[in-house]
Amino acid sequence: MDVSAVLEAHKQKFKSVSVEGKVIPLEYDLGLLAAYDQNPVEEAELKSNKDEYLQALTRDNAQLLFNEIFQLQTISDDNGVMAMLPNPTTLLPREKPLPKPKPETRWEKFAKAKGIVNRKKERMVFDDATGDYKPRWGYKAINDDGTKDWIIEVPSSANPMEDQYAARRDAKKERIDRNEKRHQRNMEEAAVATKMDQKAVNKGDRPNMDNARAMKRKEIENQILISKSSTASAGKFDEAIKGDLKPRGIKRQFAPTVADFSKEKAGNMSILDRVVGKNGEDLVNVRKAIRATKRQ
Repeated sequence: MDVSAVLEAHKQKFKSVSVEGKVIPLEYDLGLLAAYDQNPVEEAELKSNKDEYLQALTRDNAQLLFNEIFQLQTISDDNGVMAMLPNPTTLLPREKPLPKPKPETRWEKFAKAKGIVNRKKERMVFDDATGDYKPRWGYKAINDDGTKDWIIEVPSSANPMEDQYAARRDAKKERIDRNEKRHQRNMEEAAVATKMDQKAVNKGDRPNMDNARAMKRKEIENQILISKSSTASAGKFDEAIKGDLKPRGIKRQFAPTVADFSKEKAGNMSILDRVVGKNGEDLVNVRKAIRATKRQ
């Protein structure tokens, strides 16, 4: 039985994978699965038969894109054969800037130095006491630090009249507060380290992590000095505290209102000599004279 005619008729239903007639080759960005066609559009064909022309043009460009994809390296898994796409080359506009990397905490730095890998644990664990699954942490967690025990043994070193339930609750609250303080400290140190890294990158230097604590201390001192001068008297009439920080900088000195006329004249003449010159031949610099008078 000759089936060549049937096969030929079936073959005619599908177009060839090879596309001809492109004067300008297409530009591809396979990382974004995109193809750019720079060839001019045939206006006569577009006006006479718009839908069919656009469908044929889209089909040819899509076929060229798939031909390029099939030439990439492929891998096989349970989902089938997949192509390894390269990195995109087209820069797409963004409304928001790229998010900054989250600074590392003390534990993350220690784990990276020691090669410790964080293993993800399941949230639900089986409780042998109740025979049911409970969360590992959070509300109704299996680890309640013994605060839900119906009976508690009094330690030999503890006061027998002390409420052990209240003691456990207080101890748990202290641990929570201590962890919160550590977390806050880690976030502040990481923020300072990130700021130092940015300054070092702008200057082209290598970041120095040893100065992170000193920089944090300096920022805290500056905030304390700012808070001291935020009162109604700008800190002048505030009660002095032993060991309190004192502002650093140049202090203004005011000359007495009533003084010897000869000293005042000598001071003014010294200012005039610095501005005009001893010979008096230079022109007067008014701005320089004003600044010198204010400093005096």
